[in-house]
Amino acid sequence: MNIKPLSDHILIEPVKEEEKTKTGIFLPDTASKEKSEEGKVVAVGPGKKTDDGKIIMMSVKPGDKVLFTKYGPNEIKVDGKEYLIATESDILAIIE
Repeated sequence: MNIKPLSDHILIEPVKEEEKTKTGIFLPDTASKEKSEEGKVVAVGPGKKTDDGKIIMMSVKPGDKVLFTKYGPNEIKVDGKEYLIATESDILAIIE
């Protein structure tokens, strides 16, 4: 399935970090208590429209690695894979 975000929305694939204790034990996903705040941009909308009809271009592009607010994006599941839909204002930084 192909997803194309609208307006200033961004489709993000969250980065799953393997959690490892100091003693070297890997924790399963079910033990994770915090949501990811890092992800890879999969798709972006065209940008937000102003009142006079102009489109403000997006500052992120597909492939960018980004940091986003913890509870801002909405979780969705497409074809068994988890994604996040966020607005551009939910993006805090681009990781270079």
